[in-house]
Amino acid sequence: METAGEYDYIIVGGGTSGCVLANRLTRNKNVNVLLIEAGARDDYLWIHIPVGYLHCIGNPRTDWLFNTEPDPGLGGRALIYPRGKVLGGSSSINGMIYMRGQKGDYDRWAVEAGDDSWRWERVLPLFKKSEDHYLGASELHGAGGEWRVEKQRLSWKILDAFRDAAAEVGIAKIDDFNTGDNAGSSYFEVNQRRGIRLNTAKAFLKPAAQRPNLTIMTGCHVERLLIEEGEGGKVCRGVQFTGGGRAFTATAHRETLLAAGAIGSPHILQLSGIGPAASLQRHGIRPVVDAPGVGENLQDHLQLRMVYKVTGVKTLNTSAASWFGKMKIGMEYALFRSGPMSMAPSQLGAFARSGPEEATPNLQYHVQPLSLEKFGDPLHGFPAFTASVCNLRPSSRGHVRIASNDSYAPPKITPNYLSTDADRRTAAQALALTRRIVAAPALAKYRPEEFKPGPRFQTEEELAQAAGLIGTTIFHPVGTCRMGRRGDPAAVVDSELRVIGVDGLRVVDASIMPFITSGNTNSPTLMIAEKAAEMIAADAREAVARPALMTV
Repeated sequence: METAGEYDYIIVGGGTSGCVLANRLTRNKNVNVLLIEAGARDDYLWIHIPVGYLHCIGNPRTDWLFNTEPDPGLGGRALIYPRGKVLGGSSSINGMIYMRGQKGDYDRWAVEAGDDSWRWERVLPLFKKSEDHYLGASELHGAGGEWRVEKQRLSWKILDAFRDAAAEVGIAKIDDFNTGDNAGSSYFEVNQRRGIRLNTAKAFLKPAAQRPNLTIMTGCHVERLLIEEGEGGKVCRGVQFTGGGRAFTATAHRETLLAAGAIGSPHILQLSGIGPAASLQRHGIRPVVDAPGVGENLQDHLQLRMVYKVTGVKTLNTSAASWFGKMKIGMEYALFRSGPMSMAPSQLGAFARSGPEEATPNLQYHVQPLSLEKFGDPLHGFPAFTASVCNLRPSSRGHVRIASNDSYAPPKITPNYLSTDADRRTAAQALALTRRIVAAPALAKYRPEEFKPGPRFQTEEELAQAAGLIGTTIFHPVGTCRMGRRGDPAAVVDSELRVIGVDGLRVVDASIMPFITSGNTNSPTLMIAEKAAEMIAADAREAVARPALMTV
């Protein structure tokens, strides 16, 4: 087995958090960093054209091609479960929506972790640090950072009408979802630069790649972490991986930073002997640390895709139905970087409460001027729009567990959607609220007709059943290496993201979220990486100062 060298820090995963970590850590010229990514470089054309997610999801060039286990809550259906396998990770194939969530999300994290530095007012500066908002700097937004935030470059009458209808049932029109209170409706802001996707590889990794203290290895598959017995207990010394038909080890003198995502990070921990001991032993893996929380606590937003046929208004179904229409769309993007090819997968958003008992919005809408049977299928042949709605704070919990001690075998992903009475009730309320919006006067002139799930579902029990028939992931898995207090047997990392029971190892990605955020999860993941980079740098400064203090 060859050595790939010795480094101060090894980052496992070149996705959202990995790219941010690589940028921030290599600002210190006195440290050297290795970034290992299983996928390729982000030089695939469709990554950069916003509508190109259609060509990236389900493509082995850019996607891990995961699937869930058959889910009882969805009538036994298994779902595709896209995760980015390319530099930039899921930021290279996702919906590009810039969304922080709600103030209460981070305040709950702080309570769970026993650390006030995770509260909203303490993490807001981290969001602003990397942000380059199109309106410039303000109390709530940053300017000049790497993470560009822009308005979408499109307009659809059917979406404007849905927004008007939402206002008629009490969902107010607002300008900004990212104030800490996202109640209301607006067009989503996106991570684009003049109609071109901005992924974290372009924003953060490309500038850092020119620095001599950063080594980037792509097409490399991490098999396991190298855990040894140290003076004070278990210590992570680096990683073992393959690439180009060769086997390597790499050594980290300071820390190994696991940034492989909510699916990849628990999978690698379990393959390395860190996880539920009984489960590891069943697969022939010797337990190094019995950590029952690894892979548990999986949370995701289940979107319920309601489809309505309409008349007398343009939708993408009809605009893209002919070769002339497709050519027009292509020319609009080529000449102006606008129109349907510049669209994020969802354009209009709304946040609402499923009932008066909810203190803050617990439902999120993603509204689109198009419809299809399922992701990857052609658009319907009739004019229609889709109003997807998801429960922002599900009580259902799933898990990610190894299926084999072969690191190339995908893990078993079991979301357990709609497995609690509370989630089934919220799903029924969400579908009923959508019907109230669509029945409002603002949409009447387009004569909306419910196509999915269909008007035959009426009672709460029937609507919950319908939710299981039309529900699908909106690609927000989190929580599988949960942050918590030391002493909590279900916690995997502490408030500084250090793996409990192993020195020299942190997890830095969406898997550390104790609770899913109330909205899209990519930019909160970026914030986590910003915070981790500051904590890592502070620990390094303390370590340098400590010997000097001891000699005084």
